[in-house]
Amino acid sequence: MTKVTQPVTDDSIKVRQLSHYQFTWVAGGPGAPGTITLQLVLDQGAWEEVLTVNADDADVLQDLLTNTETVHYDISRRTLMFGVTSVGS
Repeated sequence: MTKVTQPVTDDSIKVRQLSHYQFTWVAGGPGAPGTITLQLVLDQGAWEEVLTVNADDADVLQDLLTNTETVHYDISRRTLMFGVTSVGS
């Protein structure tokens, strides 16, 4: 049996499933560009993460998030993982 470091806490879980997401645009100063953020709600609110993304990334991410049933987020690597595919599929 694998030895698991105790106690297991919210901070010790490194990969979580995306439950909800929300894009936000924040206005910059006069004549300055705005900032796009992507808020990730993970494991039904057990963890949240806010990412700053550029317009091109926001467009691609919106498409991926819309068209992928299961999305996971690796907290320590700050990596979104789209879908689960069986080997050989």
